[in-house]
Amino acid sequence: MGPNVFLNDKIVPSDQAVISIYDHGFLYGDGVFEGIRAYNGRVFKLYEHVRRLFGSARAIAIDIPMTEDEFANRILEVCSLNEVKNGYIRVTVSRGVFLGLDPKNAKSPTIVISTDNLALYPKEMYENGLHVVTCSTRVPPPQSIDPRIKSLGKYICNITAKMEANRVNAGEGLMLNIQGYVAEATGDNIFVARGGKLETPPTAAGILEGITRNTVIQLAKNLGLEVVEKMLTLFDIYTADECFLTGTAAEVIPMVSLDGRQIGTGKPGEITGKLMKAFHEYTAKEGVPIPPKK
Repeated sequence: MGPNVFLNDKIVPSDQAVISIYDHGFLYGDGVFEGIRAYNGRVFKLYEHVRRLFGSARAIAIDIPMTEDEFANRILEVCSLNEVKNGYIRVTVSRGVFLGLDPKNAKSPTIVISTDNLALYPKEMYENGLHVVTCSTRVPPPQSIDPRIKSLGKYICNITAKMEANRVNAGEGLMLNIQGYVAEATGDNIFVARGGKLETPPTAAGILEGITRNTVIQLAKNLGLEVVEKMLTLFDIYTADECFLTGTAAEVIPMVSLDGRQIGTGKPGEITGKLMKAFHEYTAKEGVPIPPKK
């Protein structure tokens, strides 16, 4: 895809987009980020992602020097220059360039907007479903960092959990919270279908409140399905009729086993299939149009 990157206050070629070795995102994981999708020349849930980015930044006291609308327009500008039709948009905001921990030394944040391609799972996993394992790495407790903050440093837990899953060749890793309740997968939210209704962990379980998750909840309600947010245990996953994961990169993907236990029939279920279809139809027509390249 196109080589243009927004870096702080200007557009530069990707091979010239460099940050300081003293950038706080690089030094300490001190920053926030968003991953956004474009479908058919439209940026999906653009304003929801920007709103969440600004909320995360505000929660850790990073002042982004533009309005939410201005930021959204910058994203559209990069997509236009790169002639994005379908792809992945990565937005990162760090506290800025300075050495040492003390935030009082921060002057201005580092802002990066780039576009690329990202395929989280191969096609056959959408057709046949994911085999998942429970990881020993837990999600950080809210006493340490609120799970609604999409911060850079927090994702080391997700990365180490993904390494656990990779060691046993699992499609994904499931993470629990400190209390032992189901939280989320390493990059996705989780849903189970039971008795014709959906269940999913609440934010209090330690999850990121996913934008794709919220979209799927609304689509499920449009299909007449009841959706309940509740604390779930591994038993609830093992004994579910169906299970699936949701995320910006993953979209909606079936999960057919956990820790060697078959979920339901061991194949993608009917409700999962309906929601996958509904999500693809929704993304095909929704989103903020990317203006043509000038």
